[in-house]
Amino acid sequence: MPADSVMTPRERVLAALSHKETDKVPFSMGFGVNHPVRVAMAPRLGLRDAAEVDAFLRGLSDLRWAYPEFKGPPERRVNRPDGTSVDMWGVTRKPVSYGPGTYSEICGYPLADVSSVSDLDSFLWPSVDWFDFDGFADKVRAAGEDGRYALCISFGNIFESSWYMRGFEAILTDVAESPELVWEIFRRVTDFFVAFHTRVHEEARGLFDIVFTADDIGGQEGLIMSPSMWEGMLKPHHARLNRLIHGYGPKVMYHSDGAVMDAVPGLIDMGIDVLEALQFDAKGMDPVALKAGYGDRLSFHGGVSVQHTLPWGTEDEVRREVRDRIKVLGKGGGYILAPSHAVQAGTPVGNVIAFLEEAGRI
Repeated sequence: MPADSVMTPRERVLAALSHKETDKVPFSMGFGVNHPVRVAMAPRLGLRDAAEVDAFLRGLSDLRWAYPEFKGPPERRVNRPDGTSVDMWGVTRKPVSYGPGTYSEICGYPLADVSSVSDLDSFLWPSVDWFDFDGFADKVRAAGEDGRYALCISFGNIFESSWYMRGFEAILTDVAESPELVWEIFRRVTDFFVAFHTRVHEEARGLFDIVFTADDIGGQEGLIMSPSMWEGMLKPHHARLNRLIHGYGPKVMYHSDGAVMDAVPGLIDMGIDVLEALQFDAKGMDPVALKAGYGDRLSFHGGVSVQHTLPWGTEDEVRREVRDRIKVLGKGGGYILAPSHAVQAGTPVGNVIAFLEEAGRI
């Protein structure tokens, strides 16, 4: 394209996901920047507080997000005085300190005591009717500034939603010992996501460009379940959801942390368009091999390390990694530059600024 041609953020993202060259690499802050880092960034950016930094960072992204408002039953949207909360799946969480902030950790699994498929019938499963779609299309258009920005919506973490309710160790045990129970939990969770995205895309037809789905299937050293178990138990449910999403037009962006190189062919087969996170600190994760082997069929989002380079590297090392990700993953399009996950507390402000500068965003 001409050197002086400037694309809108949406044009840039859609061209990249069509494996075309763009005026500059598309950019996203991904999972964002944790609160303590935003507090530290404020004076460096001449802003007042973490909220202003958050707004500033959102403004740099080529992606925008929109959701219907949750209006579910009170017992599924509880914030208790002791700090615990209950989500739409009935999962209870509590704040756990990491020093300058807290993470929300699961402390109550509503399906922990389920022992048979019939036990699932008495559970209160989420409903698409728990969301407010009045005026939703107008809300989506406003979020995308009437077509200027690429629009995204998330929802579709089938395995994670299931183990949040059942327990991580329990559901992995169930995969081996009670596969019919796991299949039924996965099916019911997928039924909800299918109903949700059907309603979303009927109400806002043609407005969303990307649907963000997820399931962490990789750990630091490899997949957390065998490829055959993944192929037989989980992949079919994601494939069903992806077919539904593609029927309405959006691309499917799929998130998984960890070492997932062995799963990439299967992920492509189940219908993903964009692989997200790209934790190149995990075993076997190689940007050159990923692009060379799958870049003709797959786009990528993420890849700048929040595990090593951003928190522990020098500013020059951050800049070098950003340039390398763009050179390798962005060749011929097919890449949205972003951190590999949320930028963690303790990350030097100078490294975040170096990342943003090298991305050409400040």
